[in-house]
Amino acid sequence: MLTLGVDPGTARLGYGLVRSRGQQREALAYGVLETTAAVPMPERLLTLHAGLRDVIEEFLPTAMAVERLFFARNVTTALAVGQARGVILLAAAQFGIPVSEYTPAEVKQSVSGYGKADKGQMQEMVRLVLGLDHIPQPDDAADALAIALCHTQFAPYASLGSGA
Repeated sequence: MLTLGVDPGTARLGYGLVRSRGQQREALAYGVLETTAAVPMPERLLTLHAGLRDVIEEFLPTAMAVERLFFARNVTTALAVGQARGVILLAAAQFGIPVSEYTPAEVKQSVSGYGKADKGQMQEMVRLVLGLDHIPQPDDAADALAIALCHTQFAPYASLGSGA
């Protein structure tokens, strides 16, 4: 399975591609798509969409994992992240890629074993699990790899249902 993890944002949208085979995990690529606040939001969203489409076309992921929007005290930030998520979900739908969403606590729990792990702990676990020489930079890319790793942990159980 090739999972594209995405950390939504309008200034920086992190992405990370993780190939999983059994218990093996490998980072194929990671990075960020950036826009500036001086550019009108519709153009920023178009830039993010085009960049994400390029990543999808290059790697052809079989699954996409996105951080679920959580309630934020800063409404402006929450709205901007929501707009970025819309672009992400649109790109996935255009390519027929199934999308799974995970809360920050689910990502932290699955990658580090602790749902309240700090950023440094998470980055080091991403580095260790993927066998990287250094912590992925920038932070948004490391977060996207963590989201992809989370999906590789949950995906094998998704077809089992809730058991209810």
